[in-house]
Amino acid sequence: MAGRRYRHGRGPADSSQRDVPAERSARRRGDPAAEPSRDPAELAREICLRQLAVRPRTRAELATALHRRGIAEDVVDQVLDRYDEVGIINDEAFARAWVTSRHHGKGLARRALAGELRRKGVDAEAVDEALDELDPQMEEETARALVARRMRIERKAAPDAAFRRLVSMLARKGYPAGLAIRVVKEALAAEAETAEFADGIDPDALAEAAEPGE
Repeated sequence: MAGRRYRHGRGPADSSQRDVPAERSARRRGDPAAEPSRDPAELAREICLRQLAVRPRTRAELATALHRRGIAEDVVDQVLDRYDEVGIINDEAFARAWVTSRHHGKGLARRALAGELRRKGVDAEAVDEALDELDPQMEEETARALVARRMRIERKAAPDAAFRRLVSMLARKGYPAGLAIRVVKEALAAEAETAEFADGIDPDALAEAAEPGE
């Protein structure tokens, strides 16, 4: 059998030439943590700035990103403390902006917003202060607007099915059961086809059954 021929007289490439080291691959992707010779604090700052270039972040989100890149805890604290001092990160401002954006953009209520902020690492005090800016009247007006929009779709549905879907929609967005049931009842009562069904809805009894602990 004829021997294998190699171009330009070269033998088979060895495994070290075939396999691209992970560090080299990471450097080509622009991963700052793939350069171990650099100062850890400099790496941490670059990682943070890349994260913040996408969208505002909480301190906890940045800390998580740094830990995932292998940045030591003392360096994480040093960099994030400095960012706190100069206002590059501000969990209180983040929480206020998040509440405004998510309420007006997605129609989320206080309960859902609180859950999102907690998952992002915002402390309870900052969450409460941000939610204080969302007054109950505004929350109720948003719930009514959400139901009015959805009613365009639900008009052709059976009244009981429309009722369940509308209440479920508001519940998923964090509205209390009592408010959700009352707003949906009023919307159904305003329609001739569903007014009779709406008359039989007892918001207080249904809310108590849905949230017995409240």
